[in-house]
Amino acid sequence: MSASLRLILGDQLTASLPIIEEADQSRDVFLLAEVREEATYVKHHKLKIAFLFSAMRHFAEQLTSDGFKVVYCRYDDSENQGSLLQQVKHTLSENSELSEVMVTEPGEYRLQQSMYQWEYQLGFPVTVLEDPRFFSTPEDFTQWAKGRKQLRMEFFYREMRKRYHVLMDGDAPVGGKWNYDAQNREPMPASEQVPAPCTFNPDPITRDVIELVEQHFPDHFGDTKNFYFAVTREQALEVLDTFINERLPTFGKYQDAMVEGKPWLYHSHISFYINCGLLMPKEVIERAQNAYYNDGAPLNSAEGFIRQVLGWREFVRGFYWHFMPQLKSENFFNHHRKLPAFFWTGETNMNCLRQCIKETRDNAYAHHIQRLMVLGNFCQLTGLSPQEVQEWYLLVYADAYEWVELPNVAGMVLFADGGNLASKPYISSGSYINKMSDYCKNCGYKVTKKVGDDACPFNYLYWRFIDEHEDKLRSNHRMAMMYRTYDKMTQEKLDATRTSAAIFLQKLSKDEEV
Repeated sequence: MSASLRLILGDQLTASLPIIEEADQSRDVFLLAEVREEATYVKHHKLKIAFLFSAMRHFAEQLTSDGFKVVYCRYDDSENQGSLLQQVKHTLSENSELSEVMVTEPGEYRLQQSMYQWEYQLGFPVTVLEDPRFFSTPEDFTQWAKGRKQLRMEFFYREMRKRYHVLMDGDAPVGGKWNYDAQNREPMPASEQVPAPCTFNPDPITRDVIELVEQHFPDHFGDTKNFYFAVTREQALEVLDTFINERLPTFGKYQDAMVEGKPWLYHSHISFYINCGLLMPKEVIERAQNAYYNDGAPLNSAEGFIRQVLGWREFVRGFYWHFMPQLKSENFFNHHRKLPAFFWTGETNMNCLRQCIKETRDNAYAHHIQRLMVLGNFCQLTGLSPQEVQEWYLLVYADAYEWVELPNVAGMVLFADGGNLASKPYISSGSYINKMSDYCKNCGYKVTKKVGDDACPFNYLYWRFIDEHEDKLRSNHRMAMMYRTYDKMTQEKLDATRTSAAIFLQKLSKDEEV
């Protein structure tokens, strides 16, 4: 019988994958490798690299203790070949009994296209197995999308609820509504006592990895001093338990809130672990659903959380494969401004941006409203290059992989795809940020001022955007209210808005302090 080399990628740390469950312990060999090409094709956050390398090393140890043959190539090993293909080729040359290669479908188009050429390049049979960790396949999404004029997550989500009978009462949604988002938009009062997140101190394996990252990736974003991640399945399950018991009950109503100095709030912090395979989406949804049925969480919290996993996560994955590779290069508004330097330093007078960038730098994390309505809102209103913004989001967040990052950024944050994903651009003036956060009270600008040197830049940038892109947006029915307000603006007010925006954008292009 033939022996196979079975490659496990850094985001495939799941013991129940067929590539592991169907392996022959007496013959087959697993390969895990920390290769330069994957760690540096964008300059990933130091914490992200440390987290994944540590999780990979722990996973390899578990495979070994379970009786499997494992070849593990560390980043600084003398025999590290620098890329997955070359590492596979090297391992095959060192193990003459191996006669085929097996790998689970990767989550990135770039790597998938490369793997489809491996059989020719290696001279060995290569089998690419389906990844069963999602509720739907890319083919399911394509079938669902066929014949539809618009692809909207809400309708995809309803079908997923029905198919998997999640929060359903027969054929109807529990509680009579599909979506309880209207109850999930409360600002958080200053008196709210948020429970501490579930974090872990680095063990010897992680400490070795941190030392390696500091040595080999000195110019990458962030640092490793705030390492807090779970790096084993047991630890990831502890994070999930803590969220369900301590945070899910209040998650719903405050999920859009932002508070200075409190990056974690009531969010789950499990996207890191679902996306690398330490947690399975099915078990996460079952736990949230059971919390509701056992009176451990209100419906708006359980439904809001489940929608993120069963709805949004599944939708963007299908959307990614459906629209690649063109999704990566789309630029509906023809935006080309370079990413400002303060996106790396956080040095800006705009406190909302300062807080979100600082927390991203410190933790390789920011929650969805910070990413969308502060950072993304600014990127859109100032006309930053989609390609530079996409790379930044992929680089800075520890839960970012292209399949989930790119649709969110290109489609939702930037509307660069012209509306295939979102029904309108997600933009706002400073009033939204002021409503949902306490950032404005410590800002160098005044959120109540609309124009002028000390006015909140979001205020005049918002109307400048509406003005600048009238030809592409006025016909959008969801923008009708904004254009009715725009039509009532006096020429004097419009001119003042344009002047304030022009001065700000000129400073931004010159990387002057803003």
